[in-house]
Amino acid sequence: MHAKHLLHLLFIAAIMFGAKTMALAQTDQLERNLWFNEEKTAKIKVYKATDGKFYGKIVWLKEPNRDGKPKTDINNPDKARQNDPVMGLLILKGFKKDGEKGYEDGKIYDPTNGKTYSCKMTLDGDVLDVRGYVGFSLLGRTTKWTKAE
Repeated sequence: MHAKHLLHLLFIAAIMFGAKTMALAQTDQLERNLWFNEEKTAKIKVYKATDGKFYGKIVWLKEPNRDGKPKTDINNPDKARQNDPVMGLLILKGFKKDGEKGYEDGKIYDPTNGKTYSCKMTLDGDVLDVRGYVGFSLLGRTTKWTKAE
């Protein structure tokens, strides 16, 4: 009876381990980490939304305040959005998975200048190459984001 109980516990443990492994396998590698921007002034959390596309928002700022108050999106071209907090700001929008390590057809918003660019990203180990561009990807700039944790 004792050995039967032990086998039952081992079976339950194996199921739990398998469920955790399956859940991790379903999570895209882009979502498993927070990402430092190139200057290491912000951390971005990327997630897959119900539309199947990837989005990213700022979840940490090295300097969260300006003049003693939380930073707001003062450079936003939409005057109605200039009081939106930078913390929690959605800066990556609408990326589709392209192969094993690519993400394309998205947009990136730069709160430092208030501009939105077309964007594609490529995951290379612990580095995420983020290429913002206008028109063609040849006319753009790539920054390297690194795993924050």
